[in-house]
Amino acid sequence: MRSTEQVMEKVTIFITRKKDSRIELLLLRHPYAGIQFPAGTVEEDEDTDDAAKREIHEETGLKDAALKSYIGFMYEKLPEHVCLISQKTKVYARPDESSFDWAEFRRGTWVKEIRKKNKFTQVLYEEKDKYPEEKYITYSIMGWVRDEFLCHTQRRHFFHFTVRWAEDKWTQFSDSHQFELFWSPLYSLPEIIKPQNLWIEYVRNELKYNFG
Repeated sequence: MRSTEQVMEKVTIFITRKKDSRIELLLLRHPYAGIQFPAGTVEEDEDTDDAAKREIHEETGLKDAALKSYIGFMYEKLPEHVCLISQKTKVYARPDESSFDWAEFRRGTWVKEIRKKNKFTQVLYEEKDKYPEEKYITYSIMGWVRDEFLCHTQRRHFFHFTVRWAEDKWTQFSDSHQFELFWSPLYSLPEIIKPQNLWIEYVRNELKYNFG
C-alpha cells in the first residue's frame, strides 16, 4: 500500500459548561505552542470515542466529562511535502535499517519530507521556540524512515462533551509539558492557533443548540 492511501485518524474535543446563563468552552494554553483545543491521535486498534475520552483524561485531567454528541468528521489533505508518522518507528542515519538509529518518532508526529531513496524518505522534525512569532528552532531531528510509515491524509473527528462543574483554571502535565486549562465564553474566544481557529466555525452551532 502506498503511504498516500493511508488515513490518520485524529480527534478534537470541545468541552463546554454553562455558567451564568452563558456557554463556556474549555481551552488549553500550551507553554510554547499557543491556545488550543484538547486533541490527539487515535491509537492503533482504538475506537475514536475511546480516543476522545483518553485525550480528555490526559490533557485536562477531567474525570466526569459526559459525551453530548459526535459532531462529525472532516478529511484534511496535508500540504505538499508534509506528512504524519503512521506508527512508532526508528529514525535511521541512512536509507538502510542497518545504519544507526538513535532517534525515534511516535505515531502522529508531523514531519517534512526532504527526499526519497530505496523505499525510505528522509524527513525533518522541527520544534519552534514559541507560537506564533518563533525566533529560532529549539529542537530538530532529521533522518530516514520507511515510506510505509508516512501518511498524507488525516480524518479529524469532532466530539462535544459537557461538564457540570470544574475549576475556572488549573494546570495539567501531559506530553512532557505543563498545560494551563481555562474557560472562555463561546462567542468571545481568544486567538486560537492555526488551523484550529477554523474548526470552531464548523462546530459553533452544534455547541450552541446541542448544549444541555
